[in-house]
Amino acid sequence: MRSKPLALAAVALAGILALISATQPWVTLTLVEGAAAAGTLVVSGQDLNPSLSPVSIAVLAAALALTIAGRVFRRVLGVLIVALGAGIVALALGVSADPITAASSKIAEITAISGDAQLDLIASSTISPWPTVTVIAGAVVSLLGVLVVVVSGRWRAAGRKYESGSGAERAPRQEAAPDRISDWERLSGGEDPSDTEQPGDLGARG
Repeated sequence: MRSKPLALAAVALAGILALISATQPWVTLTLVEGAAAAGTLVVSGQDLNPSLSPVSIAVLAAALALTIAGRVFRRVLGVLIVALGAGIVALALGVSADPITAASSKIAEITAISGDAQLDLIASSTISPWPTVTVIAGAVVSLLGVLVVVVSGRWRAAGRKYESGSGAERAPRQEAAPDRISDWERLSGGEDPSDTEQPGDLGARG
């Protein structure tokens, strides 16, 4: 069915979008003077939450597995895709809700200060559009996972037509195979197994 390649392509594209967005700048922090050698800290989504890329890659792997999965396993993968999409959304929303806490490890790397004292080092923070893009990508992944669960039962299994064709081809070959037992019986009775003419044919000629 046409819905299968379209659904698989959409899942893969949404996963790729989430993966790309994870590598983009998400948060820009302006530090107070003297807090660090650099006055500005730019942090990507992957730096804010290292789980983003693996989850996005898992979406791509699930899309690939769907190309060869059977009917039951397709539904299992659909549920998994729903969960992966929800995970992407949750990770992105967590950063948007509290970007300073999400960037705390990076702040500690350049200032050697951790904990609540980091708040005194931040003059301002800016969130780029990429977390929103990631939320949208994750939501689309989840919706597509629901679609897979609902409609994948009507998809044709990979290789089915080739299996049925090979079975049809095998049958004539089996019928055409020589009957060696019958040939041996005819030879024992004094007949020539290579002679395809039947006794009735000889009578008709006479």
